[in-house]
Order: sequence, then structure tokens, then C-alpha cells
Amino acid sequence: MALLVSSHNRYYTIPSVPRLTDAFPRVPISNGFSKAFGGSNIQVINGSMATLALDKSSGSGLVSVNKYHYGFFSAAIKLPAGLTSGVVVAFYMSNADVFPHNHDEIDIELLGHDKRNDWVIQTNVYANGSVNTGREEKFYLWFDPTQQQHQYSIIWNNHHLVFLVDNIPVREFQHSGSFFPSKPMSVYATIWDASQWATHGGKYPVNYKYAPFRVSFAEMEMSGCISNPTGTVTSCSKNTPSSLDPIEGPEFVKLSNQQSSALGWARSKLMFYSYCKDTSRFKVMPPECK
Repeated sequence: MALLVSSHNRYYTIPSVPRLTDAFPRVPISNGFSKAFGGSNIQVINGSMATLALDKSSGSGLVSVNKYHYGFFSAAIKLPAGLTSGVVVAFYMSNADVFPHNHDEIDIELLGHDKRNDWVIQTNVYANGSVNTGREEKFYLWFDPTQQQHQYSIIWNNHHLVFLVDNIPVREFQHSGSFFPSKPMSVYATIWDASQWATHGGKYPVNYKYAPFRVSFAEMEMSGCISNPTGTVTSCSKNTPSSLDPIEGPEFVKLSNQQSSALGWARSKLMFYSYCKDTSRFKVMPPECK
């Protein structure tokens, strides 16, 4: 059933989609993650939820115990309320720790909010390390992400990348060429100071008068191909893929008609920036834009 929801003074009829987040087991944070940085600003509650804080001393972050080749990754996130200009909450995948000059990255970044506009989610893809070749797209959220937890998810397999918000696909990035993440990555959950760019291009930096800024992460899901550090993995696919296989299952190798319709809704109603239309940055459009 479609729902009518509002964001500031805008009202949206939300399309119906399959709830992929109901298909996979949740991973206890206490088992699946370790502290990456800012340990004193991290609190794990009952093993299943974590609050991360940003204050003048430090941001904070979690990193998955395992690295993954492909899979389905999701987190329920509640953003810090109030004036959060310059603050970035991120749920992302990266291998920069292993490949510092040639890394891959898949980003969901929830950008700081100055109370002037709708809340913004930025998605990005890097392959083989060049910071000049990020593929950013930005969307308005159709809800207030500080009121309750919402689910932010990534499908990553050999066919495509899909970014989802509350199970609604907002972006699909096809594997159609050399620019595609291909090396094992860790999963990260972080909050940090990105004053130089996060809110209106860096116009509004973090105001630590309102610190600490706290975000909650829960309902973590990481299902897919775990990288074996002692050997190479040639295939993580099942011999007889089921619909619950995020690597080769029929529900994951391409979007359903219902999901494709929802993707079109999100891109027409909510997207306000795409690198494919940024001619000042790309004199020659990347091949996937064509």
C-alpha cells in the first residue's frame, strides 16, 4: 500500500516495494563489528544497537569484522536532531585500509542539516581509487530522519549496485565497464566532521555549541560472500540460487518491475544532483551516463 508522507511542506505518495530487509538475518553489533576510531564516543547497547557521537575531540566509527566480496548490507539509522550542519553520518563499504592508493568504495552519506531545506542523502561509487572519478548522486529524503530509525541498504553483486532507502531503490549503478568496485571491502558506520563540504558546499560548518551529535545504528544486516584472507575466492554463488541469495538470486540480479517503478519515482521526485549532468566536472561524460 502506498503511503502519504511529508518532508517539510512537500507531500509524497510512497510506492510499494518488497521488503528486502525482512529477508536476511540481523547481525549483532557486538559480534559483527569492532571499534574503528573514537572508541570513547561509541556505546553498544544490548549488543544490537550502537550510538556513535561526534564532539570537539573526535568523531567515531565501527568497522565490520569480516570483509565481503559481494552481498546485501543494511542498517537502521536515526540521525542526530537539531542543527547538524557539517555533520556526516555514513554507512559505507571501503577497502582503503588495504588498497590506500587504489581503493574501492560504496557510500551512503547522510548530510548535515541546517533546517533550511529537506534532508539529503548522497550516494557515491569509487573504483580503483581515484577521488576525481567519484560518481555522486544526491536525493532529498521524504521524511525527517531524526524522528525514528529508517533503513539504508546496499545491494552489491557482479550485476549491479543498488542503493535503497526503506527498501525503495533510489539508485542503480550497472556493472557495464571497468569502473565498478571489485575488491573485497569492509562495512563501516561512522559520524564525522565534514565541514568543508557537507552542507551547501561547506557554507555551514559544524557548530560545536550543539555537540555532542549522536546517531544510532541498529538492525545491521550483512549477508553475502565473506572474503577468505588465506586464499582467493573465485565464486561465492550457490549452485542453485534461491531468492535469498544476494549474489545470484533472481530477486537481486535485476530489479523487479515494482522496484523499477519505485526507482523511477525516486529519481524523478527526489534526485537533485547527478554527476551525469555535471558538465563542468566531466568534460566527457563517463560511459555509463550514455
